[in-house]
Amino acid sequence: MFSKKRTIDELLNEWQYDEELKQNILHWHTLEAAPASFAPFPDNLHPSIRKALESRGINQLYTHQREAFDYAANGKSFTAVTPTASGKSLCYHLPVLQKILEDPSSRAIYLFPTKALAQDQKSDLNELIEAMGVEILSYTYDGDTAPAIRQKIRKAGHIVMTNPDMLHSGILPHHTKWVSLFENLKYIVIDELHTYKGVFGSHVAHVIRRLKRICAFYGSDPIFICTSATIKNPKELAEKLTNSTHELIAKSGAPVGKKTFLFYNPPIVHPTFGVRRSSILEVKDLASRLFEAGIQAIVFAKSRVRVEMLVTYLKNLTKNKIHDESIRGYRGGYLPTERRAIEKGLRDGTIQVVVSTNALELGVDIGQLQACIMTGYPGNIASAWQQAGRAGRRQDSALIIYVANSTALDQYVVNHPAYLLGSSPEEALINPENILILMDHLKCAAFELPFSTADSYGEFEVQELLEFLQEEGVLVKTSSTWYWMSERFPAHEVSLRSASQENVVIIDMTIPAGTKVIGEMDTYSAMTLLHEEAIYLHQGTQFQVEELDWEEKKAYVREVDVDYFTDANLAVELKILNEDRNAAYKSATVSYGDISLLAIPTIFKKIRFGTHENIGSGKIHIPPLEMHTNATWISFNLPENWSEEMLTDALTGAAYATGSFIPLYIQCDRSDVSVVPQVKSAHNEQPTLFIYDSYPGGIGLAERVYHILGPILEETIQHVRSCPCKSGCPSCIGAQDSLNESKDKVIKVLTILKNEIG
Repeated sequence: MFSKKRTIDELLNEWQYDEELKQNILHWHTLEAAPASFAPFPDNLHPSIRKALESRGINQLYTHQREAFDYAANGKSFTAVTPTASGKSLCYHLPVLQKILEDPSSRAIYLFPTKALAQDQKSDLNELIEAMGVEILSYTYDGDTAPAIRQKIRKAGHIVMTNPDMLHSGILPHHTKWVSLFENLKYIVIDELHTYKGVFGSHVAHVIRRLKRICAFYGSDPIFICTSATIKNPKELAEKLTNSTHELIAKSGAPVGKKTFLFYNPPIVHPTFGVRRSSILEVKDLASRLFEAGIQAIVFAKSRVRVEMLVTYLKNLTKNKIHDESIRGYRGGYLPTERRAIEKGLRDGTIQVVVSTNALELGVDIGQLQACIMTGYPGNIASAWQQAGRAGRRQDSALIIYVANSTALDQYVVNHPAYLLGSSPEEALINPENILILMDHLKCAAFELPFSTADSYGEFEVQELLEFLQEEGVLVKTSSTWYWMSERFPAHEVSLRSASQENVVIIDMTIPAGTKVIGEMDTYSAMTLLHEEAIYLHQGTQFQVEELDWEEKKAYVREVDVDYFTDANLAVELKILNEDRNAAYKSATVSYGDISLLAIPTIFKKIRFGTHENIGSGKIHIPPLEMHTNATWISFNLPENWSEEMLTDALTGAAYATGSFIPLYIQCDRSDVSVVPQVKSAHNEQPTLFIYDSYPGGIGLAERVYHILGPILEETIQHVRSCPCKSGCPSCIGAQDSLNESKDKVIKVLTILKNEIG
């Protein structure tokens, strides 16, 4: 359906001689194709499964699929870590279906991080079951499941596909309605294991412990099957998440298509300040080239706003075609029916370019895409490979273009491609020991089943904690048992996500006859994206927020046509709650402990499309949000003859630069850790840099920074010194408003700190 269709290899051949492109492509790297490694079907594989596979053209298994089947057959829990589109789903479908065919009373739970992924996998599994010609009942069970069929699922569902939130609040507290499931549960499948990190992963670890406790009560001992994209510690994460021993399958037998990586740096447009052309505008031009060449592509952007900006720009390519839907956006906040329609359009080819947040990193089936553009570094290596894996999913040549932003970390990656191509991926960290999370789920567990005075919970000794809950009035103790006695329903009070409990609903008032819900957004994001007068972008259409009802969590918007978008700022206030450890030096102190922070939305700016110039601003009237977390902080004496203004510039630049390089050392996402400067800290009136976990309760990242602050500062100093700008720029210490020698001051402050702590 696309004109001037060209293959990836033909397009790359043209680009090699394109002078305009060549000057911005810093590195050109090709990963050659690799053949598949096969293993025969197991001798005991059920004939109906064999028939279904052969009807799909599968006459043998990839080696990792056979290894998975053998582990499951031997009763061993395992974790399979193989690339995108390597047939991971058969690693769990085959053992589960085999067990149900051997014993029709057998049951399995499939756990997916999102409802969308569960729906997608349901379609794939049902096609396989249909081809088998047997009656095996598989259902999704989530908030969208019709009440009429819920009872049937509880009693007769062989395979129940759900998400952690529904398991937590909709299944475990009502386990007495699921007796046939829990008595006969043979397998628990956890897909996309790598998504269970941070606070979300810590919560889910407790949901799994509660699930295992209920299974033990009903006499079952299920095997865990986990699948994951590449992370550094898959076995450790799986064992910590499930509190059980796992085998690891790390070698993929699937074939790999040829992948060409282009590392693209936008040109410098202001040499003095080191300002580069906007990566958004560069991506728009590159995506336009792919569109005109008939290449089906996915463009990843880091935020909702950037997705909608790119969709707005790219839709100009089809503005003369009526009802043309070949360019679409995809992100969280779209309604499920809209997301399903976009996924279908990608599979059948009616959509040629999709612009997405990381919502499409996960394994939703979107067919065969030929190219992927990353707008900036996704924040971690695992995500970068997930995004790259979306192109060339069926062994054809693929093109991946990494377009750098002006940030320090992006500039490091574009100039050091080996970091992305050759480094090991990040660790996924969880902290089930977080006492706030533990107490939340201990209440849920006590509601589900009483605790005896000899019971533990998972790996935790909890008798003292149960006594505390008795003092709080939610448990009562008999001679040998703790019982739940509160009228409250504890699971409803516990959100598994690090975002706030409630989402803000977005209501379109454009239609004269009434209103229509067009999306939703988490509370934290809404502070900066749905304030009154904000421009909310949805599929390239502009809406202005006319009213934000913060108490009711409703944003009322109306369609507008303006030539600008909005961007908002958050101010952060910090307060130290307690100091767990510190190291004192001659004129500096490094400390670690608990802090409280207050996020306060302040002002928003109106920024013109195309030129990105600031054309106005306004105040935001939303109450602040409070969060407690862990932090490392370093305080030092003020350099002689420095004014407060000089120190403010230097500390702001030092915080920006240091924050950019922390992910290189503790292998985390850039957004997992925040660095905030205080010219005069409230606790000691000294200049202080705070480095804190961006999650309530913390997950241990700031504690790791405490031990390796020296090497981080050394790398930061080297990067700032080597930056070609004169006085500081977004690629090293952040945007600078004037030629005030900020760069030298930042280097001086960082050097003082580095020399102090060694």
